[in-house]
Amino acid sequence: MSRLFGSVRARATLAATLVVAVALVAAGTAVLLSLRSNLLGEAGTQAERSARQVATELAVGTAYADLSLDVDDRPVQVVDEDGVLVAASEDLERISGTGVDAVKPQPSASPSAADGADDDVDEEEDEARESLDPGEVGGRITVSDGSATIDGDTEDYRFAAVPVKTDDRGTLTVYAGAPLSAEHGAVNTALTVMLIGFPLLLAVVAWVTWLVTRRALRPVEGIRREMAAITASEDLARRVPVPGTHDEVARLATTTNETLAALEASVERQRGFVADASHELRSPIASLRTQLEVAAAHPELLDLEGAVADTVRLQRLAADLLLLARLDAGERPADARIDLAALAREAAEGRAGVSVRGEDAVRVAGSRGQLGRVLANLLDNAQRHARSAVHVSVRRDGDTAVVAVADDGEGVPTADRERIFERFVRLDAARSRDDGGAGLGLAIARDVAVRHGGTLTVHDAPAGGALFELRLPGARARTARDG
Repeated sequence: MSRLFGSVRARATLAATLVVAVALVAAGTAVLLSLRSNLLGEAGTQAERSARQVATELAVGTAYADLSLDVDDRPVQVVDEDGVLVAASEDLERISGTGVDAVKPQPSASPSAADGADDDVDEEEDEARESLDPGEVGGRITVSDGSATIDGDTEDYRFAAVPVKTDDRGTLTVYAGAPLSAEHGAVNTALTVMLIGFPLLLAVVAWVTWLVTRRALRPVEGIRREMAAITASEDLARRVPVPGTHDEVARLATTTNETLAALEASVERQRGFVADASHELRSPIASLRTQLEVAAAHPELLDLEGAVADTVRLQRLAADLLLLARLDAGERPADARIDLAALAREAAEGRAGVSVRGEDAVRVAGSRGQLGRVLANLLDNAQRHARSAVHVSVRRDGDTAVVAVADDGEGVPTADRERIFERFVRLDAARSRDDGGAGLGLAIARDVAVRHGGTLTVHDAPAGGALFELRLPGARARTARDG
């Protein structure tokens, strides 16, 4: 069963068929009930019409023998106020549902003989009789269902009871019936039509849904095949076909192509990163190996300071690459409360020409180690380009904490103010490997800022150099957003 309905087409067809089936059953039930109610109402109207005709004849003094009791072969009874049958249809053989089972008139019956039958008289009929004037036909009728046998034929009837008051015979009740065979026949016919037509209609609905679903899902199958081909070929430059329907499937194809483009860019970036990292690692490793080989052959020529410098540079580069790898993997920063002013003073401690001023208790939420690394990278970059001084300021701007690092160097050209945040980018000779720069410091700083929900941008400093501005959500603002 799970394999049978394992496709979207099969489930959609089944769901549509079930919905239509429920709707058809509900509609069919409503139609049958409405039809039955209308036919019963029509039968009651016919029965009332026949009863009133006889009651009118009684009201004008027509004798029992002259009453129109055999019109249309419908059962008619006339019962006096004591419950005694005084007139009935000639061919009536059996009757039920009127409260009087007698079929032969008994005009001479004594009141005592009808005591039992009188108990069956409805209280509403008694009230109607008492309120009638001589020669008046009652306006209130009583309707009941029963059966009768006329000339050997037994049918179901709806009976209407109409009271009439006569001058000489007291209050009489006329029971007249209308056959329910038409109601039963119409309902049965409608039910038969539904039982035959509904399955055929459901089959048509299922077939149409199957065809429409296949046509609607055809582009999805094309997308699936193309994605399978892309996975097999590992060619991220390929794209899935976009149908011209401008519907959900077209939007799915467009989003898939956007995802493939982002994935291709990420893979290309990762390949470039690996290539650049390999290139950056090759130089210190080759230099360190050369020095060690020279030292092995000529110990007196060992450049210990150079070997240590290369080792330190190699260690820093490895740490930078590891941090970038963790950031690329989506590592979430810690949620510690950090005083940025204190962290800035700590990062500037021992650095010549660096001054720090700022407000107290400018707090943010994040990783102390990563934010300290950002400040250290910004100070390293500023000192590398400054002529004489670097100024650090920490302040609050609404719910945002702002750290500004300004130098008095030559600044950053406008065209390069985004490019300097790319990995392994050096703008000039000042960022040479001999100065210890691998082009990762600013890239790491921006990535960490973004991971903390902030930004890192560069502008012109008041002294003419570069002004790097780090903006981070304040501790309270970030807590409210996370909550």
